[in-house]
Amino acid sequence: MEEPQRRIRAVHTESTVTVHQAYPPEIGVPAARDGRFPAAWKRDRMTWIKPSFLWMMYRCGWGAKAGQETVLAVEITRDGFDWALRHACLSSYVPGVHADREAWQRQLRRAPTRVQWDPERDLRLQPLPYRSLQLGLAGEAARRYADEWTVAVRDVTPLVHEIRDRVTGGDLDAAARLLPPERPYPAPDGLLAGLCG
Repeated sequence: MEEPQRRIRAVHTESTVTVHQAYPPEIGVPAARDGRFPAAWKRDRMTWIKPSFLWMMYRCGWGAKAGQETVLAVEITRDGFDWALRHACLSSYVPGVHADREAWQRQLRRAPTRVQWDPERDLRLQPLPYRSLQLGLAGEAARRYADEWTVAVRDVTPLVHEIRDRVTGGDLDAAARLLPPERPYPAPDGLLAGLCG
């Protein structure tokens, strides 16, 4: 079956969605240990969450980029994730989706969340011809994410390194077997309308 141009791919249960982020150890390690973000985590800054594991690996270079050495799998409530989508605005202006550039800018200023669609990645972190969701959380959304929606935080850095080592060793089949079992996310009807520009 052919992949749609835009799709949310994630590990999810009936009540939760897993997203990924990467941080320096001074934030990532206590977050995983305590199951919540530490005081050093800035609730007043925009934070980007990625449901797609491989897109996160592209972004953090398999946990090798400075300041992104600790890769986290953050399990959040589906209610929270859906709230973020419901209150989101596209991160860039798209003719046909927005009435005009000014209308988009007004919506962007008000929206606590931003949607960006980035090329999904393969195991070699090369772009694929379809896109996955990246969700920016600011203000109320960032606070809710840290203080209300987060169910569990796991440090998946050892898994990241194991998959990377299999890829660099040329064993893509073994690497693929270690990937989180992502599936299309069943967003409630109409929730992505206006967010797929």
